[in-house]
Amino acid sequence: MHDLLIEGGHVVTATWTGDADIAVTNGRVTAIGSNLGPATRRLDARDRIVMPGGVDTHCHVEQISGAGLMNADTFETATRSALHGGTTTIVSFAAQHPGKRLRTVVDDYQALAARGALIDHAFHMIVSDISGETLTQDLPALIAEGHRSIKIFTTYDKVRLADEAILDVLWSARTHGALVCLHAENDGLIRWMTRQWPH
Repeated sequence: MHDLLIEGGHVVTATWTGDADIAVTNGRVTAIGSNLGPATRRLDARDRIVMPGGVDTHCHVEQISGAGLMNADTFETATRSALHGGTTTIVSFAAQHPGKRLRTVVDDYQALAARGALIDHAFHMIVSDISGETLTQDLPALIAEGHRSIKIFTTYDKVRLADEAILDVLWSARTHGALVCLHAENDGLIRWMTRQWPH
């Protein structure tokens, strides 16, 4: 007995397109085909396209910007809008600002998501301060818990890391199995250009 049978839709997968039924059990697709058996709930998808939801991997949700401003979207409003557009997973930024403990930043951000998110979600951890327990405790533990995406900056005063700190984060990511996204701009060049052409 399936939990849900989505019947008669035009199914699109990564490798196949055609008319079929989809069986779902315990929140997972368990079969695609015809005559899939009984289900607790049935959904008529005739004249509909049935396909996996989108994944938006760059979202700013309930995040304080470097200028100290809170983004307009909450987890509820952002994920409700995403869902209406067919996006079923978002990855947003848990932004550490200097002086903040990374573990606290991620835990607090997870609490916001748990209160409001209507779809699946994950985080990019912005690491801007490697002092204290960031590299010795917080980052390894968070990576082990599944937070495997790290973002670091080479510019913007409130979040940028010096070269040596960048290497420390890269080494920790390599050691513990995380992916690092680098916002790579030349800070000195940006400052020089700003002085030359201020308007």
